[in-house]
Amino acid sequence: MNKLSSHPRLDWLDYSQVRPYVFVREDLRVQNPGSLFKDNINWFDDVEPLWFNPLHQKQVEYSNLILNLEAKAFAASGLGMDRWVFYDCAVMPGFVAGFAHKTETLPQFMKDALGVDEIKREWTPISLFIVIPTMKPGEWFAHNLCSVNSLLDRKDKFYGLGFLTKAFGLWYANIANCCGATQWKSPAVRLHALYGDFELLTTYTPTHSYSKTITYRLDVKPQRWEKFFWPEPSDTFEEKFIKTGLQINPEDESNLIHWQNELEEKKGPFYLRSHEILSAPLSGPYNIYSPKAGS
Repeated sequence: MNKLSSHPRLDWLDYSQVRPYVFVREDLRVQNPGSLFKDNINWFDDVEPLWFNPLHQKQVEYSNLILNLEAKAFAASGLGMDRWVFYDCAVMPGFVAGFAHKTETLPQFMKDALGVDEIKREWTPISLFIVIPTMKPGEWFAHNLCSVNSLLDRKDKFYGLGFLTKAFGLWYANIANCCGATQWKSPAVRLHALYGDFELLTTYTPTHSYSKTITYRLDVKPQRWEKFFWPEPSDTFEEKFIKTGLQINPEDESNLIHWQNELEEKKGPFYLRSHEILSAPLSGPYNIYSPKAGS
């Protein structure tokens, strides 16, 4: 049995009305979706995703809907994508996926949030995950994650939509190692840390538009994903990592720079622990962990 179907707050996940989609050019389609994690997770085994070829002219309306969602989701931060960035950096080299809602039953509050009065497509994208392969074999970079939830009142949100969007993308594309970047004190840090072992690659990133950006690498662990919905599963983190007794403080720029210097001097690797991030305030501080010898 797919455990997702038993969760009381996931009643919106009716596959006759909400389906995962894959927006990937035909020659980049994944041959054996989910095969890497077949022994760890079965959340998406019982649904056939929608597939759209972004190189076809008839899919430009779907591209427009994706870009409209993304632009509204990132309007406040100023980090929205230009169309050429979407095409050059996502569609051509990477993997684009998410969830779509049947347009004829799309709730009015979602239509209002998206600001689209008339949608001619059968399906309307309500979330987006973009991941791009890096030069390192087997490693990907998560370029974008957003959902309509960021535009909705709390009572109207589809619980877990953003988390499931990234989970579906990682699962479908068989991604074992995934890097990403997000801003300290953003709720996104809590979300991303749940997908696997959360290694710090940068703690202070002046090359980015926002210097207080964290760059991370995930050793993806689908067996831990249930902790987003069911907190009770055991955590094996302490079997591999040891607390250093030191902390990182997102509110203290000098502290972020200190840890960045430590990384540049190759004194790491350093990790954060997901359940501590969940329970701590977004301002931190967070405990720093190192791998145990031999792990």
